[in-house]
Amino acid sequence: MGPTKIVLDTNIFISTLGWKGKPRKIFERCIEKEFELVTSHEQLMELRRVMNYQKFDFNEDEKEAFVSLILSIGTIVEISGKVEVIKEDPEDNVILETTMRGKCKYLITGDPHLLRLNTMSSIEILTAHEFLEKILS
Repeated sequence: MGPTKIVLDTNIFISTLGWKGKPRKIFERCIEKEFELVTSHEQLMELRRVMNYQKFDFNEDEKEAFVSLILSIGTIVEISGKVEVIKEDPEDNVILETTMRGKCKYLITGDPHLLRLNTMSSIEILTAHEFLEKILS
């Protein structure tokens, strides 16, 4: 059956790169292959865009190394862009569709639009804290 498949929302990736909290602990477990990290080219495009926000002080080497690491450990799924669940922030639909196409069990996010869904199909949508509590119990 293999490791549990998860998607880390872009905000979780940003927290992983910038800080040493719970998102980084989850990402490290993906590196160790405890979880299968699933992403899409569309999400990686969004990540590259967000990493360039002026409020983040990531240098080019850090950004490229991080994306390369994600590509080396992650599974890339193709999405169609046809999922339209969240009207307030259509970019969140990329994350939802990535999770669905990847047949993931969990979507880890800090985004209130996604968290409000709680579950979708058989996908549990959790914060990093909730996810770690669930898997450690």
